[in-house]
Amino acid sequence: MLEILVLYYSRFGSVKQMANLVAHGVESVDGIQACVRTVPPVSTVTEATEDAIPSHGDPYVSLDDLHRCAGLALGSPTRFGNMAAPLKYFFDTTGGLWLSGALCSKTAAVFTSSSSIHGGQESTLLSMMLPLFHHGMIVLGLPYSEAALYRTKTGGTPYGASHVAGANSDRPISEEERELCIALGRRLAKLTVVIARS
Repeated sequence: MLEILVLYYSRFGSVKQMANLVAHGVESVDGIQACVRTVPPVSTVTEATEDAIPSHGDPYVSLDDLHRCAGLALGSPTRFGNMAAPLKYFFDTTGGLWLSGALCSKTAAVFTSSSSIHGGQESTLLSMMLPLFHHGMIVLGLPYSEAALYRTKTGGTPYGASHVAGANSDRPISEEERELCIALGRRLAKLTVVIARS
């Protein structure tokens, strides 16, 4: 059974909800399963550490999870048009995988959430793609054959799934955002199966 790692960081829960929808899309494809993981927050006091296992929620990711997966869906809230520091911190530890080429030709896709509709979603998605390109991954987006891209009045971009959470991070995921998260996971899974069989 092929495995897609759905890796995310979520501060207020929106990106976690999106991760679960992406995972649902992944598992709608035969022969593939989703492995949902998160990263711990980072501290300004860099010596502070988290327990190896979180007290609640999804397990923390390991380098082995990344090495083992056949594909990756990466999700982060928008932080000034960039991915959140905890996710960037994790990727800064993947130099060994880069040296060995462990992620070369694996599939990848990205998703994000922001407070406002023009809160830097597309630049955040692009910022998450950069380390994936350096790892030699095959990065995919959402084509306009997904009708929800035309209908959405909230999130959704050709670069990846997105959500507008509102100023208080309490706006529910819209029907179009939901459709696009599931479509992204399904598209990622289908391409992963094709590549694995080639």
